[in-house]
Amino acid sequence: MSPELEDLYQQVLLDHSKRPRNFGALTDGAVHVHGDNPSCGDEIDLHVRFGPARAVEDIKFTGQGCAICMASASMMTTKLKGRPRAETTALAEAFHALVTGQEAAPNHALGDLQLMEGVRKFPQRVKCAMLAWRAFEQALNLHESGAPPVSTEAVG
Repeated sequence: MSPELEDLYQQVLLDHSKRPRNFGALTDGAVHVHGDNPSCGDEIDLHVRFGPARAVEDIKFTGQGCAICMASASMMTTKLKGRPRAETTALAEAFHALVTGQEAAPNHALGDLQLMEGVRKFPQRVKCAMLAWRAFEQALNLHESGAPPVSTEAVG
């Protein structure tokens, strides 16, 4: 990563961690998933309301954690809100490939999320970046299974 890109990564990460977007809870039929990472203490409560055709109608999160965890959750909710299921699944897979180093070429669909590429240099922090994404995958699974709208499952 170039020094300029590294600086931008730091700025975006700090901005999203200090001023997270979509921070809060949802009710009214939202799927609720709790995720935690016991190795570092990160905790996320993700609330997702699915609309017609399984699109992400609204998505919010609460919790506490390191800057990487909070920034990743903030950026994820911004990126996924309003998107259809197929697109959210593709973005989740692309993000996982990005932070684990499995993606060779830039994925422009990720947009600003590509700045999280720097996490791959710190394998122990990949779980921090992935916590909200794993919670989202669990929310998708709960929604698909027809579970009650408000369910809590641990992920991590």
